[in-house]
Amino acid sequence: MDKITVEGVIVTSLKQIHHPKGNVFHAMKKSDEGYSGFGEAYFSTIHFNDTKPWKKHLEMTLNFVVPVGEIRFVIFDDREGSPTRNSFFDITLGQNNYQRITIPPGVWVAFHGVGSEYNLLLNLANLEHDPNEIERKEDLSDIVYQW
Repeated sequence: MDKITVEGVIVTSLKQIHHPKGNVFHAMKKSDEGYSGFGEAYFSTIHFNDTKPWKKHLEMTLNFVVPVGEIRFVIFDDREGSPTRNSFFDITLGQNNYQRITIPPGVWVAFHGVGSEYNLLLNLANLEHDPNEIERKEDLSDIVYQW
């Protein structure tokens, strides 16, 4: 596992149970570190070599799991007073690195489709979606990072 370089980010190894008739992919239990309540769960896809630009939730905690494909996540901390201010954390999740990443409110995240086929993301969020608690940077270059 990569060294976590952004305060509040948690990476949790998850179980895959292999079965000849179909596998089971664990995602989250309420007793897990990083669980802070349930607001909604949703799936999102990202195409190979596409990047979804930066967004920052002001109140929502994200719990990302990638059960299909591979997705590279980059997190940037610009929080005032944070001991990891101006730090990045970069991790690729998927079936071969099956983990959950918990992303606290107040940090930026962008992600890139690495898998050449289908890349599926599950978010187990602690709050329901509210467009008023999100900041977005539509231009990926607004935060300088070497993708």
